[in-house]
Amino acid sequence: MSKNSKGMVYLVGAGPGDPELITLKGMRLLQQADCVVYDALADAALLAHCSPDCEKIYVGKRAGNHALPQEQINELLVTCAAKHAVTVRLKGGDPYVFGRGSEEALALLAGGVSFELVPGITSAIAGPAAIGVPLTHRGLSAQFTVFTGHEMPGKVESDLDIAAIAASGGTKVILMGMSRLRSTLQALQEAGMSPDTPAAVVQWATTARQRWVCAQMGTLADEVEAAGISSPAVVVIGDVVNLHKQLNVGSVRPLSGKRIAITRTREQASALASQLRHLGAEILELPTIRIAPPSDRKDFAAAVVDSPHYDWLIFSSPNGVKKFFEAFFAVYEDIRELGGARIAAVGLGTAAELKKYGLMVDVMPQKAVAEELIAEFDRKGDEFGGVANVTMLWVHSEKGRDVVYKELMKRQAIVDECIAYNTVPETEDPTGARAVLAAGGADIITFTSSSTVKNFMALNIPLPEGCKIASIGPVTSATLREYGLEPDVESEMHNIDDFVQTILSFVNREHA
Repeated sequence: MSKNSKGMVYLVGAGPGDPELITLKGMRLLQQADCVVYDALADAALLAHCSPDCEKIYVGKRAGNHALPQEQINELLVTCAAKHAVTVRLKGGDPYVFGRGSEEALALLAGGVSFELVPGITSAIAGPAAIGVPLTHRGLSAQFTVFTGHEMPGKVESDLDIAAIAASGGTKVILMGMSRLRSTLQALQEAGMSPDTPAAVVQWATTARQRWVCAQMGTLADEVEAAGISSPAVVVIGDVVNLHKQLNVGSVRPLSGKRIAITRTREQASALASQLRHLGAEILELPTIRIAPPSDRKDFAAAVVDSPHYDWLIFSSPNGVKKFFEAFFAVYEDIRELGGARIAAVGLGTAAELKKYGLMVDVMPQKAVAEELIAEFDRKGDEFGGVANVTMLWVHSEKGRDVVYKELMKRQAIVDECIAYNTVPETEDPTGARAVLAAGGADIITFTSSSTVKNFMALNIPLPEGCKIASIGPVTSATLREYGLEPDVESEMHNIDDFVQTILSFVNREHA
């Protein structure tokens, strides 16, 4: 963009907390964004969908702790529009429901910047629903009122007509009301509402940290205080709260209340994170490595060009498959130009990645380790006439172990290496996950390769007290032991699906 041009700003609602509750349009815009300006209540996991080059700016505002005042956020958005073609302003809930999104929209208009609103699911509706409380129900509530419990400090007169709200009937929902909960509830009762009216508070709705209290309006503040529930939370008042007992299904899952840190690359974390999140865990994405091009790109390119001339192609990881075929299709137009090579793969994940290109594997060990691949070659050797004098191209990472190369050469195979990528330390932490881990700890930290172990240790973050260590397999476990760490959990099959089930079984045993 030229210096004087202005890009487009999208005011995107991130939804109530669960990152999967963002709209499809919001997700697409995140993937296209050149810049994302995000809030504290927008789940930082959503940033994993941004491109690596996307500028990420945190402007979170929590009680007593504002990264930037609202006026400066308004100015920032105008500045970002001058620098970037697509800026996403990512806000928790819906931008226009007590999110000050309309103020930002007016500031953009005043600055001559085009904008578009992308609505999100507001916590006013999703929060109660997450614990089985519908805002409307035939015979119980035909309307609902949403109001703020936190007006502008220093305001002489309130914009709220508490008497009218109390008399309006139906369901009442209070947002940002925790700091003045007791006084707001008292005002509603003084205006005529019965202290026996069913009421509830849900904190961190739709997330793994979700907690709630159900009571009557007259005792709700005491119950909330006793439970230690604070903001962010939604208050709901009305007869519909009684439906909680029947409709609150699925809010407690096998890993609910567990915080699990994931050290995989940002790109790879989603597969593990989504399965653990589905089981109820709170996910802390703490990538310690990222995938970078190999040191010698010319050698890699030459190996890919020559790949159709080999008898065997051996892939050690899904990353190797991706990088190999990115380069392959830059040269060749048809997968059939790969020729008639047989294919070997280490691990189900690698085989699944190959299947995306229509390729099935001829040799794959049950356990995803190099030694097992060699053993599988030995077991199946008669099926394809052995490996002696057979040409093989081994596609792997720059820092991978050389077991495959050495063992196949011992068996008189003719092996060439194709170094497709490098794993380097992740230096960025746009979501602040490292500070969260240091301050709040985690119940379990997962390691899926030796490089994740080495680079985590290089960060010099003390392992939180009581945090359990989960390893995907024996090679990763051996690296952990080099640093004096004993894994509490080790996957038997060394793949993501089995890793998740192993973690789940471990947690179940701990609670038994």
